[in-house]
Amino acid sequence: MSHAIQTADLDWQLVDGIDVPMSKQFGDVYFSKDNGLLETRHVFLNGNDLSTRLADLKPFEYFCVGETGFGTGLNILALWQLWQQVRPDNHSHLHAISVEKFPLSKTDLIRALNAWPELKPLADQLISQYPMPIAGCHRLSFPEERFSLDLWLGDAHDVFPVIEKTAPVNAWFLDGFAPSCNPDMWEENVLNNIVRLSEIGTTFASFSVAGVLKRGLKNHGISISRPRGFKHKREMLKAIWNPAEESNPSSAQETTQKKTERDTKTNIRPRQIAVIGAGIGGLSSAWAFAQRGHQVTIYDQSAPLSGGSGNPLALLNPKLCPVEQSAEHLMTLAWQQALTHYAKFKAFRPIQVNQLALKNPEQLLELAEEYPEEILAVQDTEDQEIQTAFPSLKLLAAGAVSPHQLRDEILQHPNIQYKQAKISYIEAATKPQLFSDEQNLGEFDHVIVCTALETVQFFADYPVLKPIRGQVSWVNNQAQPLSENIAYSYGGYCMQLDAEHLILGASFYPGRDDIEVLAEDHVHNYELIHSVFPEYAQSLASTETWQGRASVRAQSQDYFPLLGKMKADEEIYSFAGLGSKGFLFAPLCSEILAAQILGEACPIPSSLVKKLSVTRFQKKVKMKKPYFKPQI
Repeated sequence: MSHAIQTADLDWQLVDGIDVPMSKQFGDVYFSKDNGLLETRHVFLNGNDLSTRLADLKPFEYFCVGETGFGTGLNILALWQLWQQVRPDNHSHLHAISVEKFPLSKTDLIRALNAWPELKPLADQLISQYPMPIAGCHRLSFPEERFSLDLWLGDAHDVFPVIEKTAPVNAWFLDGFAPSCNPDMWEENVLNNIVRLSEIGTTFASFSVAGVLKRGLKNHGISISRPRGFKHKREMLKAIWNPAEESNPSSAQETTQKKTERDTKTNIRPRQIAVIGAGIGGLSSAWAFAQRGHQVTIYDQSAPLSGGSGNPLALLNPKLCPVEQSAEHLMTLAWQQALTHYAKFKAFRPIQVNQLALKNPEQLLELAEEYPEEILAVQDTEDQEIQTAFPSLKLLAAGAVSPHQLRDEILQHPNIQYKQAKISYIEAATKPQLFSDEQNLGEFDHVIVCTALETVQFFADYPVLKPIRGQVSWVNNQAQPLSENIAYSYGGYCMQLDAEHLILGASFYPGRDDIEVLAEDHVHNYELIHSVFPEYAQSLASTETWQGRASVRAQSQDYFPLLGKMKADEEIYSFAGLGSKGFLFAPLCSEILAAQILGEACPIPSSLVKKLSVTRFQKKVKMKKPYFKPQI
């Protein structure tokens, strides 16, 4: 699906004191020279009757708007502004999905949006989370506004077919350059998938009334009208997917009524959610649901971060893939989500990572030419802070997280409560119930099991999880501290823990589950750093003075996390198998779980949903054909 993303090549026209961007690729303007904001309101907001529909939402109801061309983000900002006006204080949620093949650079985006001073407070928030130009889904979240956006960068032909339908799109902005300028946008493949992502009652609006669009919608049974367009434009397109006429109208009405009642009972209310396990998986999933207004209780048998997530410092250090694979590469998508997510916490600090080119150096260093220059750079041996014989790929966008500080920030959320309890079993009733020995701890709408290696006790036929022992070390390096904004990756890693200590590691022993701090592991960590930075390693104090922490990670057989339901008819979910990438994977995995549990848009392509499914190792049993005896 993925290719290197090319940013928009623009010309600028000054019209009535406003900078109007024009695409060189398509020879068309991004918004009306008459007044782009008024046109957006007329065509897309009014064309989908959004003032009324958004105002009528019930608390905790989810509404999704789809858009075929993000452009300058003007449509999305106008939608967001309307949302503030009609639903200023509530618990409903507005989500937008937008696709863009040629995103504006951040500089051009700022310049374009300067045309609309009234949108500036919202534009500033959008710009602060505006993604790097890498193909794939980028989730921008504004929980205080109860608003979120999935910006998919890539060709609409490639993107729409891979969007997982975990929530239907309720209204569409069929925007983009005119069909005469960009015919590919309006082809059958795109429209078919737009309809696939919709449902009965979904509405559509477009400035275009081109025949290809009208015919495409009509072929799907969608009813079209052509009201007056904006200013000099004679008409625009307005459409709705009405239910097919039933032979028995009373039966159709009954079906609709039952569906409405069901949706009201299950979806439009705050959920009670239990999270078992207070590692980074449990804390991240609790945060995702609490931010959405749901009540979360975390249970742990000992204390938060007592397991593999409890090291003094966590490093976000992804191994990036070739850029043509980026849209479907879990680690690349998770890294981008993690940077946006952790930046909202005081526990996070942005850093850079020098990834030393030890194996296949040409292959690693070539990535710098594939990705945008603000993401990767090549660091020659003579330019390194520490003397080494190896060049490195410098990851310019990375970070470090203080786990215990993060834990404290998460547990302060008013919708999260923590209880120390050993969960002995889960009773899978209509609403699952938790038990500690024989004590019933209550019933919940959903239970999320985040207990690493111990997950197997809560599920029958659970996939194999491998234990991996790892020990980190820290040593006083006050006499020769490293830069606090740089980490080094070399099979192990090292970086400043604080002003006085270097943290380094980690040992890696598959199949072991012992957690004592061992002198031999300190020696292992020393030998790792000595192999790449011999001179600096020799300046460190003896390993006898080192401190450390050992823990056990749980790894799946194929190294992908294990997410989702084991049984379709039970509201019990798995979140395990994060291995040594827990802090990297957890934010994205939590958003995926929220999509599955709450029926929201999913921020990864369908191919990855399948790769993460906890049931992916189950063998499909083929039904035997019945044997028939020939009749005599």
